[in-house]
Amino acid sequence: MDLHFFIFFNKSCFILTTIIFLAYLTVDSLSLASNCFPQNCGNGPNISFPFWLSQQQEPSCGSTGFNITCKNNYPLLMISGDDYLVKDIFYANNSVNLVGMKAFNETNLCPVPLRNFSIDGSPFSYSSLSVDLYFFYNCTSPYAEMTYSIDCAKNGSRLSSFGVFHPEILKKHNYSIDLCQSSVHVPVHVDGINVLLNDNYTDVLRKGFILEWQCSNCDKHGLDWKLKLMIGLGSAGFGILLMCVVFYFYRRRMNKKRHSYGSSYMSRSIFSYPSSMTTDPEKDGTYNGVQIFKYKELEKATNYFDPANELGDGGFGTVYKGKLRDGRVVAVKRLYENNYKRVEQFMNEIRILAGLHHQNLVCLYGCTTHHGRELLLVYEYIPNGTVADHLHGEKSNPGSLSWTTRMSIAIETASALVYLHHSDVIHRDVKTNNILLDNSFTVKVADFGLSRLFPDNVTHVSTAPQGTPGYVDPEYHECYQLTSKSDVYSFGVVLIELISSKPAVDITRHRHEINLSNMAINKIRNDAVHELVDPNLGFETDYEVRKMIHGVAELAFQCLQNERDLRPSMDEVLEGLKGIKKNGYEKQDVLDGTSDDAVLLKNPSQAMSPDSVAIAWSTSTMSASSG
Repeated sequence: MDLHFFIFFNKSCFILTTIIFLAYLTVDSLSLASNCFPQNCGNGPNISFPFWLSQQQEPSCGSTGFNITCKNNYPLLMISGDDYLVKDIFYANNSVNLVGMKAFNETNLCPVPLRNFSIDGSPFSYSSLSVDLYFFYNCTSPYAEMTYSIDCAKNGSRLSSFGVFHPEILKKHNYSIDLCQSSVHVPVHVDGINVLLNDNYTDVLRKGFILEWQCSNCDKHGLDWKLKLMIGLGSAGFGILLMCVVFYFYRRRMNKKRHSYGSSYMSRSIFSYPSSMTTDPEKDGTYNGVQIFKYKELEKATNYFDPANELGDGGFGTVYKGKLRDGRVVAVKRLYENNYKRVEQFMNEIRILAGLHHQNLVCLYGCTTHHGRELLLVYEYIPNGTVADHLHGEKSNPGSLSWTTRMSIAIETASALVYLHHSDVIHRDVKTNNILLDNSFTVKVADFGLSRLFPDNVTHVSTAPQGTPGYVDPEYHECYQLTSKSDVYSFGVVLIELISSKPAVDITRHRHEINLSNMAINKIRNDAVHELVDPNLGFETDYEVRKMIHGVAELAFQCLQNERDLRPSMDEVLEGLKGIKKNGYEKQDVLDGTSDDAVLLKNPSQAMSPDSVAIAWSTSTMSASSG
């Protein structure tokens, strides 16, 4: 057995045993605590220590003299053989508000107390908020005619007249209680005196009275179960934390051991990937400013990645249509699992997209955490497919994209690329499959997974060629030097696709024309643009269209030069497209010029032959592409 595992196993057993013991103590404390937690009868205050409900709680929650019973959903406390309703309990100052049951019964219009109230033998004492109210029965004249005399009927016959007085009132009027046959006194709340002066003794009784309790063991009893609970929970929590710490260091040791054995252990879990993820930038539910979604939410949004919701598939992942809980329709990109390259690409795409905002760039809504079970990106959903779909895919049909629409697509795509280049970003995978269209055919450039942030003051970056066959800059492929002119070359292929409606690579074509860029350069050199153009664009019948197509073809020719220094910048391409759209294109104006581009057009033999770009770079490039 591995020594490290043996040590970890023994530590785990010890900690687990400790946790079980502490959990037992905690459960015992929780069992007591659950019975002592505040409860009520349905109405009235919550009953807790030192009171206890005989029907629901254990006697250990309080003492015998504090037993409360429930009747008709009301709490009752017995004092000197009589039940009193518990109106409120003030635990902070050990006092309770009680009401006599006769007075509490609103149907009793004559709640007259028949005997004196007594707290003898109980743990209660009078509060300073309580005073005695005296009732005098069967009083003779002149009491029967007094302002505070009240008559009430009982059992069908009228009682003898009686007076309701506070002793101070008797003294004030110099009356003698000897004229009354009997009297009783009961405690009332001191605020009831003012009510009494308004002849409403019933409301005075219903206010109740305040008693205080004395309990020398209350704090001790309360501390027992609370202390047990706190100790149990704290100890169990500490044990679990200790277990986690031991496991963390064990896992860390094992990860280091794996790395020392080589790369064969690296591709099993994205947690072990030694990338920029070692410094976790996720804060407050965001990553680089974009929302972090839960995997389960996106799983449900796509109907558990139902194949019927699949929008497309590429070298790095599959895209599904989904609907979030807030109603937004989204495109969820599901990167393939258990591959370091995929995780790196995932992080790269978020880093780049999070800081870019342009009307012709697809919007990134969020992503899952890179620590999760799968890597998912959430984009705005663009409903009208890709430019490739409309040119030569499932949405293609004669005349589906007019020349005016194609010019707009070219200009909007160029505008997005200019913005990227001004932001020091190279797309590196410009192709018609990555140019999305909404329902109004507005362009949304997508899939920045292969994008590269361009360092300041650097003319090129050396990196292994990646991209899609038919679009990759031949100089980049040959020299491993990536520049913004690499995007220009790929965009040149897109322009030719817009002119011809042909795919960038088609193995059914002649071997020298498998790559569309090869075909285009040869046709343009030989002044055979008409053989390249989609016949449905009106090239033969519409003079303005013919002028613009010639202009775009010549601009694409410049973009497709093998040497990057002979290619225009994306700014120049964008201005050229805008000029073509606005003014048409006069070929003679260019041929009469003295620019390098004009020389190339006059002497096409000076331009590099694109034959070398054909299928010769074949399978090695295929394996490096993203699809």
